[in-house]
Amino acid sequence: MGDPETEAELAEIVRGAEGPLLVQGGGTKLGMLRPVQAARSLSTRRLTGVTLYAPKELVFGARAGTTLVEVERVLAAEGQHLIAEPPDYSALLGAEGVQTLGGVVATNLSGPRRVAWGAMRDHVLGMRAVDGNGQVIRSGGRVLKNVTGLDICKLLTGSHGTLGVMTEITLKVLPAPEASGSVVLRGLEAAAGVAALSAALGSPYGVSGAAFLPDGLDGAAGGSLTLIRIEDFAESVRYRLGRLVADLAGHGAREVLPEAESRAAWAAVRDAAVLPVAAGEAVWRVSVRPSRGPGILAAAAAQGCRGYLDWGGGLVMLAGPAREAVHRAIGAAVAQAAGVWMLLRAPEPMRAVVDVVPAEAAALAAIARRVKAVMDPRGILNPGRMVAGV
Repeated sequence: MGDPETEAELAEIVRGAEGPLLVQGGGTKLGMLRPVQAARSLSTRRLTGVTLYAPKELVFGARAGTTLVEVERVLAAEGQHLIAEPPDYSALLGAEGVQTLGGVVATNLSGPRRVAWGAMRDHVLGMRAVDGNGQVIRSGGRVLKNVTGLDICKLLTGSHGTLGVMTEITLKVLPAPEASGSVVLRGLEAAAGVAALSAALGSPYGVSGAAFLPDGLDGAAGGSLTLIRIEDFAESVRYRLGRLVADLAGHGAREVLPEAESRAAWAAVRDAAVLPVAAGEAVWRVSVRPSRGPGILAAAAAQGCRGYLDWGGGLVMLAGPAREAVHRAIGAAVAQAAGVWMLLRAPEPMRAVVDVVPAEAAALAAIARRVKAVMDPRGILNPGRMVAGV
C-alpha cells in the first residue's frame, strides 16, 4: 500500500502497523532532531487540498499534505497570509522536497514575525489527526472564538509526529501588509544591537521583525547589521519608519532600506540563508531571554561557531563544528542562560547519540511518558525522534 489519499486509509495503516513508522510530510525536515529507525515511512503528501476558507472570518483550513506554496498562493489571492511567517529550512537541511502545512505545524516553526504575533501554535484553531491506536482525533474548531474541549491542538503542534499524524489543520490568518520597510543600523556590537532592537520593540510603531547579523555573515560582510521591520499600509509604514529613525538617534547611524532589499533581507533571516554552513557542520536553534542572546553568541564563538539573532535577541541561530564537546558547551551556556535549544542539523551519527533537545526535569519527563503512553501506546509514531527510547 502506498501513501494514503484519505484519512481513513491513513488510520487503517496505523492500526495495522506491526512496527515503527517514520511519519513525514514532504520530507524536508528529516535532517532535524534524531533519526528515526523504522521499516516503513508514512507520508501525508497525498492528503492535499483546501477544506475551508472564509476570508472575511480570517479562517483557513487544509489537509496536512497541502504544500505551503499552495497555502500561500490561495491566501495571497485574497490579500492574506500566514501570521507566523514559517521558515523554510530545506536548503539548510539539504532537503529537496517541498514543505507541507502539516510539517510546519508539527514542528511549530515560526519566523521573524513571531516577536510581534506569536508562534505557529498560537494560530492553530483546530485539527484532525490519527493517534497511535489508529483512532481519529478531532480537536478545536473552525471559528476564532472556540473554547470547547481539551486543547489537543497545542499538544500536537510541535510534537514532531510522535503523538499523532495530522490529517487536517485549521488556522487563523490575517490580511497581508500592503508594504514593508526596514531601518538598518550598521557596525554595532551585539549588546548594542540588542539594545537598539529592544528600544524599537518598545516603541509604539508596531515593529514586526528585529534581528542582529554580526560582521562576516552573508549580507553583513561590511560590518554588523541591526535590522528593524515595520509592515502595514504604505503611507503608515513610511511615517513610522521616519519616526523610528528619529527615535533611534542615540544608537548610531540609521538608514531606511529600499522595500525590495528589505523583503529580501527578511526572507534570508527567516530561512537562515544568512548563516554560512559548511558540509558536515551542525546547526543549533536556541531560544533565550533577548538580553541573553549576545552572551550565547559569545559563548558559541569561543567554540568556533558563528550565528545571528532574531526575535529581538531571543532566537539565536548557530552553526559550527559537529563535535560532541562543542554540543555540550553550547548546551551548558544555554542552560546557564535559562534557555532552551534544539539540534537542528548535524551528521546522522552525531544525531543518533546525543540529546537533540534539553533533558526535561523528572516530573515533566514523567508527564511526557504518560501522554505518549495514551496517545501512542505501542510506541510506533516516530520513536526516538525527540528523546531516545520515547
